[in-house]
Formats: sequence, C-alpha cells, structure tokens
Amino acid sequence: MKYLIFGNGYIGNKFKDALGGEAVISGVDIADYQAVKQELAQQKPDAVINCAGKTGKPNVDWCEDHKLETISSNVAGPLTLLRACGEEGIYWAHVGSGCVYTGDNGGKGYSEDDAPNFFGSFYSRTKAWSETMLKEFPVLQLRLRMPVDDTPGSRNLITKITTYKKVISTPNSVSVLEDFLRASLVLIGKRSTGIYNMTNPGGITHAEILDMYREIVDPFFAYEIFSLEELGAVTKAGRSNCVLSSDKRESAGAHMRPVREALRATLQTYKANLHRV
Repeated sequence: MKYLIFGNGYIGNKFKDALGGEAVISGVDIADYQAVKQELAQQKPDAVINCAGKTGKPNVDWCEDHKLETISSNVAGPLTLLRACGEEGIYWAHVGSGCVYTGDNGGKGYSEDDAPNFFGSFYSRTKAWSETMLKEFPVLQLRLRMPVDDTPGSRNLITKITTYKKVISTPNSVSVLEDFLRASLVLIGKRSTGIYNMTNPGGITHAEILDMYREIVDPFFAYEIFSLEELGAVTKAGRSNCVLSSDKRESAGAHMRPVREALRATLQTYKANLHRV
C-alpha cells in the first residue's frame, strides 16, 4: 500500500511517522492542478492524505490579513485535489477542522450532521466552505481539533497553553494525535467516506489540562483564568470553543480513548520528552 501525503508540516509528518516507508510526503502547492497531476503520475499512490492548509502563524489571526492565501490553501487546494484524484480514480482523505462550531449542543456535542454554526474567524469560514463542498463527493473528511501529542512543539496544544499567562476555562474537544492517527488509518483502511469527528470523547478545559500538567510535569507551574470577553479583546478573530460528538466514529470501529485518559498518558511521555529537548 502506497500513500501520498500532501503537506510537509506538523500533521503531514505525523502521518509519515505512523506509516513509515509506505508513505511519501509532497510539498507541492495543492492549488496547482498541473503540479498535483504530475505528483500523482510520478508517485502512483493507492491513497492520498491531504494535510496541507493554512492555520496561520502564530495563530488564526494571520488568516484575517492573508485571505487570498488562506482561500488558496483551504478551499481551492482541496477542490483541486478532488478534481485530480477523481480523474485518476484515487481514494483520498482530507484533514479538515472541527473548529466550525461554538458550544456543546446542549451537552450532546455536535455531530457530523449538524450544520456549522461558528463564523467568527476567516480560517473557520474557509474550513466550513471546503467541508460543505467536499461532502457532495466520496471523500473521507477527518475533523481534527486542537492537536495534542507527547513531543514539545509550537503546534502542540500543551506547549501552546503552557506559554500563555492566562487561559480560558471553557470545555473543548481535542485530538490526541496518537489516537487520531490510529483511528484515521482505520477509516482509511476501510475506504470510508464522509465526515468524521476525530476528537477524543468528552470535553476538557484548558485549565483542566494545565492542572494535569502541574500534577504530572511541573508542580510549580502557575496560570490565571480570563473570560471569553477578555480573550476577544486581545484577538483579531473570534475563537471556536466547542465539543463534538464521537458517536459516529466509535460506531465505525475507529476508537479513541476518553480525553482525560488519553491526556494523562500523553503528559507522562511529554514530561520525559521535555527533558530531552
């Protein structure tokens, strides 16, 4: 089985690590139809995994000032892959985002059938646009959200929030990457299509994560809480805070551990890796 991964970034390289020699990473612009076609012809993959897209650096506020670049990567790019892979008859999976909702849907979490209801950032709007278009076709869409892994790094939610002086205390769904990758490959192996929430079951606040961090990693760590209103005063774009339902994915046999169990295990390894950096 040969996989071609588009996007030589954080998530693309995590998939490459998980797949080893079965995968090749491409850094071509996914909005460039000719470049994509050439890559498909050269690599002849059995399946494609798209991990390319703009999330903004250092955060999604970047997308507010770089709208054309964001559309090119987050909307035009996936549609180009849809066309190119369709022409070649190649199965493909697209890593999307769960940051298209706000709230917890009355405690149930948002399912894959619920229409997006968060439009407070340009980034989230582009993700909702591409998702809506792709769901008309036989594409697997993997909704990733606030990725967490056991290695310190700028894209890791643990590393991010431990650098903040203040955090919000609102329940959110997160994706522990060990579980996300394993569950995603189960769905890809089954040639599943449609949208799946790829988040660990349950919601957790940033404050709860930091309390766990203090317990496991650094007993002297301290932080403060601030409100969503205070957060909104210092960011250019709104932030999605939401909890997603895991029912569809779990029913498909693509299991992910409950969020607190997964985070506790991840933080144990994160502590060991932190001392190796």
